[in-house]
Amino acid sequence: MTKTIATVPTEHGWKYVQQLCKHWSHKLEVDLGDQKGTVKFDNAIAVMTCDEAGLTVTIEAASEDLLERFKGVVSSHLDRFAFREAPLPFDWKPA
Repeated sequence: MTKTIATVPTEHGWKYVQQLCKHWSHKLEVDLGDQKGTVKFDNAIAVMTCDEAGLTVTIEAASEDLLERFKGVVSSHLDRFAFREAPLPFDWKPA
């Protein structure tokens, strides 16, 4: 498994996490808790947490190729919900 993390400065992180988790809950296993959303894909897992600094996204995938794919999937979906401030600045780093 390979892992990456990004911190995104936004005042609306929790709103975006809730919207994205609700959107994906129709097809995927989703857990939405206190300032945290977890989405389980077939070959990856995305964990999104929020605090006053913004939104932190951690993705763990079975391979580097899948990790790159899911970085795009998660960031593009978050950008859709954050259309007023998109594109969000994802600073992906190895975790």
